[in-house]
Amino acid sequence: MPKALFLGIFVASDSNKSNVMDIGKKIKSIREAKGMTAKEVISSVGMGAPMFSRIENGVNEPSLTTLEKIAKALGVKLSDMFDTDDKLADVNSYDASLMEKIKLIEILNNEEKKMVFSFVDALVGKKKLKDALSGVLNDVK
Repeated sequence: MPKALFLGIFVASDSNKSNVMDIGKKIKSIREAKGMTAKEVISSVGMGAPMFSRIENGVNEPSLTTLEKIAKALGVKLSDMFDTDDKLADVNSYDASLMEKIKLIEILNNEEKKMVFSFVDALVGKKKLKDALSGVLNDVK
C-alpha cells in the first residue's frame, strides 16, 4: 500500500507502522505534561470519552477539526502536535491552571471582562515601564 501525505505526516500501511507518527501518544504526552485530565480535555472539546480514549491510544486518528479542538483545549498550537522534538519541559501544571482561569473569564459579562482586561493591561504596562526604566538606569551606570 503506498504512503499518503496527510497534514505533512506520512501515514504508512499496517505493515510499516514504525513510520507512522502516533498523534495519540503526542496528545497524551502534552496532556499529562500540562497536568490535565482526559476529562478536562473531553469537556473542553465536546467529545465522548470513548472516542477520546481511542484517539489517545492510537486506535482512531482524529480529523483535522478534532485535532484543532484538542490543541486548543490543551493550550498548544496545532503545529505542536506534530513537533518531533520533546519540548514539553516548559509545559507544566501552572500552565493548565492558567488556562482554566482564562476559560473562566469567558463566563463573565462584558463589563466584568473589560475590568479583567484593564487590570491585566495595567499590570503589563507597569512591567514594561519598569523594564524600560531599569534598562535606562543600567545604561546610565
